[in-house]
Amino acid sequence: MHWRPKCADARSGFYSELDIIGCLDSNSIGSNNYLSSKVMNSESKLSQIANSPFTMDDFAKALEKHDYQFQKGQVVHGKVFQLDHDGAYVDIGGKSSAFLPRDEASLRAVTDLSEVLPMHEDLEFLIIRDQDAEGQVTLSRRQLEIQHIWERLAQMRENAQTVQVRVIGVNKGGITVDILSLRGFIPRSHLQERDNLEALKGKTLSAGFLEVNRSTNKLILSQRLAARSSNFSLLENGQLVEGKITGIKPFGVFVDLDGISALLHIKQVSQKYIDSLEKVFQIGQTIKAVIIDLDEGKGRVALSTRILENFPGEVLENLTEVMASAESRAHRAVNKAAE
Repeated sequence: MHWRPKCADARSGFYSELDIIGCLDSNSIGSNNYLSSKVMNSESKLSQIANSPFTMDDFAKALEKHDYQFQKGQVVHGKVFQLDHDGAYVDIGGKSSAFLPRDEASLRAVTDLSEVLPMHEDLEFLIIRDQDAEGQVTLSRRQLEIQHIWERLAQMRENAQTVQVRVIGVNKGGITVDILSLRGFIPRSHLQERDNLEALKGKTLSAGFLEVNRSTNKLILSQRLAARSSNFSLLENGQLVEGKITGIKPFGVFVDLDGISALLHIKQVSQKYIDSLEKVFQIGQTIKAVIIDLDEGKGRVALSTRILENFPGEVLENLTEVMASAESRAHRAVNKAAE
């Protein structure tokens, strides 16, 4: 027996007209004018619906109201329902099935489409051509993979990560590399080996990112940047390091630490006032100094020789002695700072 609402409840308005009709029997209809009128109104409405004309044009218009609008560049979900020699037909919920050409099935070479396009499984596709006259759009899995790779590389650059690349070509300006199936470029100036580029063909290198721009299709990398990033991980505050002076400016001295450029600021050279740094140092000179600040994100390393002095001006008066006993002096300075 099916449950029916009480007629008393029906009067309260909590049920639909069909519920009201269902709750009535012949006696209640005859004895209840309120319910009788509701029944007649419902029957009249049902009769109007049944007699109203609904043509095929009306049906087509109703479909158009609920039809999906697909555009080039849109990512959609769909299911492959047919494979043939030229490609695959995919149901993406449109008026017509979508088509995926064979050469758009995957980034890698494919002999059997069913290996990369399993039937009736929900997959993501990229629309690469707008609807034709019959409402069919063209899809790609290959270009969707490329889009995801660009997004991944952009994130890696944002995080200052390095990547493994394979050298596939050489030109006057540098080398071309394969990176996750995309083509990248490393300028000669950003290679550690700049003289014999031909010898790099086929080799795998570590590289950092200089530019990742999908709109201009630019993917420029640097081997030197990767080496610097690797060396950076070996550095820490309070560490005594040795490097070669590469530049002397009025504000400080630049020191190369195995590919990392560090700055010995003029105020960190000595506790005593310095008139000219060129009177103290020479380009190409090897010096030892203590790291007092690190900023890997900006690639900055700050050094100090001032911290090695036993008295103000010792670096200026006897640099050789300071450098010779730098290890013990640095150890003493670190212990003192920890107290």
